[in-house]
Amino acid sequence: MRAIIGTVVIGVVAFGYLFVVSAPLPYPVGEVLKVERGQTIASIERELMDLRAIRTPYVFSVCARFFGPSRAGWYALHAPEDACMLAYRLARGDTRLAALRITIPEGYTAREISELVGGPIDSNLEGYLFPDTYVIIPGTPVGEIVSHLRARYEEAVAPLRPEILASGRTEQEILTMASILEKEARLPETRRIVAGILWKRLDMGMPLQVDAVFGYIRGIDTYSPSFADLEIDSPYNTYKNAGLPPGPINNPGIDTIRAALEPEPSPYLYYLTGADGTMHYARTFTEHVANRKYLR
Repeated sequence: MRAIIGTVVIGVVAFGYLFVVSAPLPYPVGEVLKVERGQTIASIERELMDLRAIRTPYVFSVCARFFGPSRAGWYALHAPEDACMLAYRLARGDTRLAALRITIPEGYTAREISELVGGPIDSNLEGYLFPDTYVIIPGTPVGEIVSHLRARYEEAVAPLRPEILASGRTEQEILTMASILEKEARLPETRRIVAGILWKRLDMGMPLQVDAVFGYIRGIDTYSPSFADLEIDSPYNTYKNAGLPPGPINNPGIDTIRAALEPEPSPYLYYLTGADGTMHYARTFTEHVANRKYLR
């Protein structure tokens, strides 16, 4: 008799344990749980209870403390799983969401990248966010994505630093010139020549007078400033201010950075870009005016 009672008690306890730990039915299949960086166990418990993904917060709480803190991100609830399995998955960062491939084109601004990744990015990082294709898990915090872009920049530019140092120009100056080249010279083969022209202007004390800066000033992608634009009071206005702009106007690719670092000498001082991207160079302002008339 005692054996029977003992078996019944064990069975009831086991059933109760399994009932409390197991996933509730119906399970919220298809829902997604968002975990913020630094979010408390209690807060995550409440969200799981609201989603009806766990029967009671206590089991999840114990398991979460055992497995460690949950990683920030979005977590898919694809199929029923018990509270401990959820805690384990959150601690590992196993989102069970398909990774996304995000391509950041060369010449994108911090503002455009911000729109692409869905969160604010410090404009002081302009030029230092490396354009490339990145594999991102949905829900990855923007700060973490930015860290990937910055790390990729360091990886790409580090081998060039001895050459940058030898050039007599700062890394910021090289990046700023490269960002201008991204917009001023559409074809890669022309960028070294244009770089040579622009560095020559700077060395002569001439204003750069590049149109690409106005797209950055206005926050739009334009290369045809009006006469009124030329009078805009901005440190980026290279018609009113001597020297380079105070910083990059976009995030240039590695080949364009190399073009800024390794300019091609030429006898030219002026250039115009045709509708097809072809460059028309001139040695004198008179030749430059003739090119303008030709391209109208």
